[in-house]
Amino acid sequence: MTTAPVLERDTLDTVAARIRSHVVDMCAGPEGGHLGGAFSCADVLAALYFSVLNVDPQRPDAPDRDRFLLSKGHAAVGLYATLAERGFFPVEELAGYGRPGSRLMGHPVRAVPGVELPTGSLGHGLALGCGFALADRYAGRDTRTFVLLGDGELQEGSVWEAAIAAASLRLDRLVVIVDRNGLQLTGATDGIAPMEPLADRWRSFGWAVRDVDGHDPDGLAEHLGSAPWEPGRPSVLIARTVKGRGLPFLEGRSASHYVTLSPRNHARAVRALRATEDAG
Repeated sequence: MTTAPVLERDTLDTVAARIRSHVVDMCAGPEGGHLGGAFSCADVLAALYFSVLNVDPQRPDAPDRDRFLLSKGHAAVGLYATLAERGFFPVEELAGYGRPGSRLMGHPVRAVPGVELPTGSLGHGLALGCGFALADRYAGRDTRTFVLLGDGELQEGSVWEAAIAAASLRLDRLVVIVDRNGLQLTGATDGIAPMEPLADRWRSFGWAVRDVDGHDPDGLAEHLGSAPWEPGRPSVLIARTVKGRGLPFLEGRSASHYVTLSPRNHARAVRALRATEDAG
């Protein structure tokens, strides 16, 4: 089994930049896409797939692989960009996103190499992750399961039912990342259903908790790579992020949730990303 490669020439920052660039191009297609939430979790995805996950693009169904579930499945464009960069399928296939006959649909499906299960009906991903973690325990596999949740998704009661189950079953090979960008389609998450102090809430459910900068991919890789943090407890990383991170005309705005970029705004987005790369 091959683990995520050690980056020799690229850094996690440059990988995350390429992920965002692919997302911009996909969101300039006729169907558009969930740009804001894909941008907010790009650094998380880069850290996972290029530093943490034990996966092999040539053997995506290897039984001893780590599992990743994008519970916030509407951010599929970010996952597709990451899987393509990691070698699960050709980068050129991204150009067909959302087109008739393409397997790259608006939400992830199993037809895409590297996708474990269809996701995006919010509130289900953590329960599915519990199932993977429990199955690996029964099979005697020393693998880990990672689940990426949206913060708006935490309004679903099924998330907390699964959190109770995970702690009760002592699933310490289960790791959750919360993309805490503070926004959902209809506005600020805390204006709809306040959830702070979020770290204390997870601790009260029996989880080991860390609360970090979600746009520091090296730091994210260090935290995620060292999980489980406490024996017998599942781990949750609260990643503080910004929706639409890196695009000044969309950053931190609910309007970035789903966009179809016009040719003009596509060009603006490409310029903004290049300026960020040049500044780095």
